[in-house]
This record gives sequence, C-alpha cells and structure tokens, in this order.
Amino acid sequence: MRVAIIPARGGSKRIPRKNIKLFADLPIIAYSIKAAQESGLFDRIVVTTDDEEIADIARCYGAETPFMRPKELSDDHTATIPVIAHAIQTLQNDSVIDYACCIYATAPFIRSEDILDAYNALITHNKQYAFPVTTFPFPIQRAIMRDEQGNIAMFYPEHFATRSQDLAEAYHDVGQFYWGTREAWLEGKPIFSDAATTIVLPRYLVQDIDTLEDWTRAELMHKVLQAL
Repeated sequence: MRVAIIPARGGSKRIPRKNIKLFADLPIIAYSIKAAQESGLFDRIVVTTDDEEIADIARCYGAETPFMRPKELSDDHTATIPVIAHAIQTLQNDSVIDYACCIYATAPFIRSEDILDAYNALITHNKQYAFPVTTFPFPIQRAIMRDEQGNIAMFYPEHFATRSQDLAEAYHDVGQFYWGTREAWLEGKPIFSDAATTIVLPRYLVQDIDTLEDWTRAELMHKVLQAL
C-alpha cells in the first residue's frame, strides 16, 4: 500500500494559520491534496494535524483525517521524520503500508507528475528515499558571510579566482515532498544520505514559503505560471 501523509499542524508562528491560508483563492493545503489525488498513486491520502479547522478543510478537499496528532509531535521543534513515523504506526493498525510520501502542506507548485517521477526513481534505483532538488542560481563556493558592520569574508576563499564554469554545480532540497519506504521512516534514517535518490526540478517551480514576503513572491510566481 502507498499512502500520502501531509503534515499540517495548527501553530505556525511566522505566517499565522499558514497551512490553510488562502493562496490564489484556495487554502494552500488544497494544492498538495490535489496533486496527490491526480498522481493516481495513493491508496490513502491522510493529513496529520492537531487542529480541528485544518482537519475540516482537509476533508473538504478529499483527504482523510483518521486521527489527531498528539501535542508532543505538534510543537515548533518536532522534525518531519517522527511525524511521518507516528502516522505510519497509527495507520498500520488497519493497513499494511509499503511506501509513504510526505507531502508538505505549503507546496503550491507541487505537480502530480513529479510525485510519479520520484516514485519511479525510488523503485528503479532501489533506494529508501526519493525527493526533488533544484540548482542554486549562483555558485555556492563563491558565497560570502557578512557581519553587523558590513564586513565580509568568503566561505571558501580558495575559490576567489576560480571561474564559475569550473565550479561543481550545487543543489538544494525543494521542500515539496519526500518518498520513503516504511522501514526508512520507522527507523528514522536520515533523508540527506546515500539512502536517497533525487529528481531535478527547474527553479521556477520552487519557492520556499517561510515568511509573508515568500508568500507574496510565490503568489506572483503562481499567477505567471497560470498565464503560460
């Protein structure tokens, strides 16, 4: 059995009610639910939340909320893996889960075809995790740090004179979804390790949403993409 598990706690601080805030006229969590539905891969699509309003909205868009997440897994410091492991353990009371895909609730650019591609990569490469990445827009080897007085220093001063085209391309996690085997989630294996494989997404489909500025930028990006 394959399940989509969407973590969506109620206590977001920087963007209040972030997981159900309207994004282009829909609660943002609806995009994640819809992409999971359109992928055709999942036997169940489950939202794990500690919040009744989030649970109600999730059900309105076709997800299940068969349990409420306990308080000890709903604070600002709880990592993703324990939340997914708890959901798998709870769901396994009436189902045998082979693969679980953690889909973040604030991923409005998520596409069903990317969920499918990552699943195929997971199976093809016989890995325990699979997730999307994208390239940095600037060589990270030439990054600088800055103090409060405006003084700077290079993180990698040995690359001051290295041409950009001679530097290895760097990638970062997209922050949309993570496929994993049941064993990987339950054993708490690190995702960023040789247990994982990846697919690459174009940068225009990627926007982390942690601040209101991020939110505005994402809505503007979404509007442009919808007009294409």
